[in-house]
Amino acid sequence: MRTKIKQYSLIVCLFLFLFVVIGGGLHLNPGGAFIAAATGTPLLIYVFNRRLARDRVEPDLCPPRKRDSAADDAPTQRPAELHSCAVGDVVRQ
Repeated sequence: MRTKIKQYSLIVCLFLFLFVVIGGGLHLNPGGAFIAAATGTPLLIYVFNRRLARDRVEPDLCPPRKRDSAADDAPTQRPAELHSCAVGDVVRQ
């Protein structure tokens, strides 16, 4: 419960910050500043969640790979059975 209140209050603070900064910096009328802040808030939340999710990979889901032989690079499971981090490694190659 406390975490939800904290998250919602941070979202409100981000919205108010964007409302003031964008509205004042671009000299928008209050309606334009409201629309800019209302569209910018979810966008910033999405960007930061994507960036943080990329940095947080659980070690038990993605064990370290050994680079001893070429056979280690080939996937040994069908693609439907690969973990999401393993699929990302296959796609990058």
